This record gives sequence, C-alpha cells and structure tokens, in this order.
Amino acid sequence: MKENQLLKNISIYLILLVVIAMGLKMTMPQDTKPVEWTYSHFIESLADGKIDKVTLKSVGDENYEVEGETKKGEKFTLFAPASDQGLHSQLKEKDVTVNYKPSEGTPWWAGLLSTLLPVLLIAGFLFFMLQQTQGGGNRVMQFGKNRARMLDPEKQQITFKDVAGVDEAKEELSEVVEFLKEPRRYIDIGAKIPKGVLLYGPPGTGKTLLAKAVAGEAGVPFFSISGSDFVEMFVGVGAARVRDLFEQAKKSSPCIVFVDEIDAVGRHRGAGLGGGHDEREQTLNQLLVEMDGFDANEGIIILAATNRPDILDPALLRPGRFDRQVVVDSPDLDGRKEIIKVHIGGKKLEDDVDLGVLARRTPGFTGADLANMVNEGALLAARREKKRIGMKELEDAVERVIAGPEKKSRVMSDKEKRLVSYHEAGHAVVGSMLPNTDPVHKISIIPRGRAGGYTLMLPTEDRHYLTKSHLLDEITTLLGGRVSEDIVLQDISTGAQNDLERATTLVRKMITEYGMSEELGPLTFGKPQEQIFLGRDISRDRDYSEEVAFSIDKEARRIVEQCYRKAKQILEENIHKLHLVATTLMEKETIEADEFEALMQGA
Repeated sequence: MKENQLLKNISIYLILLVVIAMGLKMTMPQDTKPVEWTYSHFIESLADGKIDKVTLKSVGDENYEVEGETKKGEKFTLFAPASDQGLHSQLKEKDVTVNYKPSEGTPWWAGLLSTLLPVLLIAGFLFFMLQQTQGGGNRVMQFGKNRARMLDPEKQQITFKDVAGVDEAKEELSEVVEFLKEPRRYIDIGAKIPKGVLLYGPPGTGKTLLAKAVAGEAGVPFFSISGSDFVEMFVGVGAARVRDLFEQAKKSSPCIVFVDEIDAVGRHRGAGLGGGHDEREQTLNQLLVEMDGFDANEGIIILAATNRPDILDPALLRPGRFDRQVVVDSPDLDGRKEIIKVHIGGKKLEDDVDLGVLARRTPGFTGADLANMVNEGALLAARREKKRIGMKELEDAVERVIAGPEKKSRVMSDKEKRLVSYHEAGHAVVGSMLPNTDPVHKISIIPRGRAGGYTLMLPTEDRHYLTKSHLLDEITTLLGGRVSEDIVLQDISTGAQNDLERATTLVRKMITEYGMSEELGPLTFGKPQEQIFLGRDISRDRDYSEEVAFSIDKEARRIVEQCYRKAKQILEENIHKLHLVATTLMEKETIEADEFEALMQGA
C-alpha cells in the first residue's frame, strides 16, 4: 500500500515538473525567427553579393524552400521556383555555400500530438491532484463512500490474552467469537446469535480494545469506523455512507462492524435544538433499517462503544438491533492487578515491585490510567538513570497521575509550611480515629499539582455501596484540616476550599439523592435535567417548594456543623498527636504509613 502511494506521489511530481517546464518554455522569449523574403529581393541581394549561404529543400516538384543567411548574419526564408535554372549558376558565381536537403513528409499524427500533448498533460495533472485530495477529509467526488477501515484478520495481533480486568465482558463476547468460528453449532440447535453488542462504560475502560480482541480471536474481517464519520453537513450523505458500509460488509460476510462513539450518530431523535428531521436523524434511521429491516444481514455482527448509553435512541437498543449490552466498568482490585501485570510485560522490574500494593493504591483507576501509571514509572526510572523500574518509581507515578508532578522548586515560608503541616496532620489524625474511614497511606506537604499538600488514604477493598456512617466519617475527615487550623493557629486559610466543596457536595447528595436525612426522611428531591443535545446533565430539575429548599439548606448546615464539632472534639482530645505529626511533617515533609502508625501509637 505504501509503495503504491509512493509511486503515485512520484508520478504527480513528474507531471507537475513537465507542466512547469512547458509553461516556462511558452513564456520564455523564442529565438529570432527567419525573415520571410520575396523572390525578387533574394535575387537582388544575391546579385549584390550579400548572401553567405543557403539551404535548398525540395517542396514537391515545382518549388524550393530556401533557408539562408546574409553575410551580416541575418536569417531569411523564401520559396523559389525549381524551374529557374539560372539560380544555381548565380549561386555558384557569387561563391555562396549551397546545401541540399531532401524533402521529408510530416506524419499526420505529429501535428495532432503536438496540439493535444499540452492538453493531455494538464488534464492528467488535474486528475491526479483530484485523486490526492480524496485521500484526506475532502472526498470531492465520493461523499457517499464510507470511511471504514478494513483490518486484515491475519494482521490482528490483539486477543483476549491482552485484555485483563473485564472477565465478565470477555465471557459475554466469547459467544460472538464462537459463533463466527463455528456458526453451524448454533444454527443446528436453532439459536440466533445477537445481531449487535453494545459496549458501554466510563472512558478508558477498554471498550475499543475489547472490540479489537474480538476481531483477533474470531479471525474474520473487521471494519472499524467512528460515529462522527457518518455525519456530514450535506443532507443524505450520512445515510449513503451507512448503506455503502453494509454493502461492503455483506461482500466480506461473516465479518464484524465496529462503530466507536456511536452516540455521535445514535442520539435520541427529536432532541435537536429545532426538533427537525436533520441529517443526523436520517443517518440514524438508515442505521436502524440496516441493522434490522426487511433485508437480512446474515453474518454481520455489529459492535458499538459509547460512554453515554442513556442518550441513545430507544429504537437502537431494542432486541433485534443491539440485543446485548455489555458493561465495561472500572476494574476491581483483582482486575487492576491483572491489568498492571499485562502492562508491565516486557519491562525490566526490580524485585521489590508488589503488584498487590499498586492495585490497592489505585482505586477507581481505569485500564488507561493504569497503563499511564506504568509508563510514568518507566519514564521516572529512565530519568533517574536506573536500569530497572522500582517500587519507588511506580508509587511516585501513582501520585503523579492522581495529583500531578511534585513542585520541589516551589519555596515555602516557615509560616506557610507550618500551616500546611497542621492542615494535613488534622486530616490524618481525625481520619485515623474514625471507625469507617480508610487507613492513612501517606502524608506530604510537598506541593503537587494544584494542591499545597495531601493526605492519601487508601481503601483496603473495593466498595460498591456507601453507608451513612462512612459518608459522615468522610465529611468529618474532610473538615479535619480546617478544624486543625482553627484550634492550633487561631486562624483559618483558603487551603480548605476544596475540602469544603467536597464536603458540601457529599452532604447535599445524602439529603437530596440518598434519602439519608433525619428531618426530611427517605425521599429524593430534584431529578436530572437531561439536555440530550448538549450531551450531559447540566443541572437538577427542582421539583420541590421553597419551604423544602429551606429545609434542605438547614439540614445540610446541621450535618456539617455536627461533623465539624466531632472533628474538633477528636483533635482537642488528641492534641499531642496532632503536634507530633505536624512537627514530623515540617522536618521530613513526607510521612509514610508505617511511620504514621508508629507516631500515633508512640504519642
């Protein structure tokens, strides 16, 4: 493919050079043409001895074509009658150099070629330039052609072995692979394989990777296209591209058609700003017909991926189209460990690398986050001129992904250093004294990203549900930094802004979404206001009165004040531990989990 493209480019450049050369030749001044003389003028000049040399060329039986040059260098041409016998004797008498040239008949095609050649060269140049522009986004003459890329099954290197942490999704998709490999086993028993499989989940969880693995396992042609490739400003182009895609897929059946980010074309109909039948809706209608219309598309399995299944049109999700919907969620503890194992394959590691610790330190990380973390660890090891990646580099990479790079060059005054130390110590001490919080893993006052310092508390296991007691303890821990500033420094700072924002969000969710308010009871207030054409839920629709709104604000204030008092009580009862942790932070700037436990037990 690359060789064909190279030859194509070379031919274009050669044609361009020929056209430029011809243009230059046409624009450059030509040599002085011979002056046309009359026969009488020629005889007079010959008699006066002005002629230096002539060339006689027979033109038929009656005339000579005379090309000559005077002694002054002036060139001339004329026709002389062949019947004038005295011409030869006069030329000899005046010592004129005479050359005889036989007549040559000019072929008919020579004149035609000289006329048509420039036209053909220019037309060829324009044709190649048009072909060149069609390779990019400007398909001048092929708007209706689809832009799917067909991947050769023999070149598919990704299989299910390269995908980890999504065992349930792999199990669901393995049926598709087995059907493509052995369709007769399913057909004989009367089973019908799902026509379409929708993969949905947060960004970075491996939906596209799973689709590639299905293609690699099945060993069938794989057509890959993005949802946005269908949509065009010209009405009808998207529908034409859908038709062309399925016609191409039918020729390669059995095959897989993968549509990435299908929400670009499959959004709920009638949700546009004007509510009209726009180009995107026509494209979606054609896609619905191709997936399950009168014409059966046997042997074509459609995979699609999206982050927003909630905004897809219901007709797209019904049985017969996307029969199966597979959730590709963030991996759990074991899944993260398996994903890290995949990404460290082929890398040189130190013996102290513990994948279990790394998996526990990365709750909520997706596959893409974990791949980035491993790569950051390798970059740090290379920057530190190490031959192998150690646990220190990988742990630093985790913090780098979570909070950003360390700002070691940022100079902190003693006053600011003391403020940050007591703030982070307040978080750590309060969190360690509460029964439903995660253990402290690391405390640091080294600025990282937009944070002046941080307290890293990691869960020992994955949580799928949060209890009221856990949420209250988390709010109390968030307020521990502000309380510590208030108790020790007798002043408060802007450092608690993010803590207060997170605490307020948690409290309001407890009241309005989780029904955890004692005063308002097990009710939810407000519902998401879905603006589908904007692509996200931008606010909550307020479906309650002003009186209820006042009660929500009052209840939120009560819960925050309750947690604030609890954090203050804990720190006042353990003030010596707070001083010890803060003093150690000011000296060392970073405290690890083991050292923090020793400080809390020894104080």
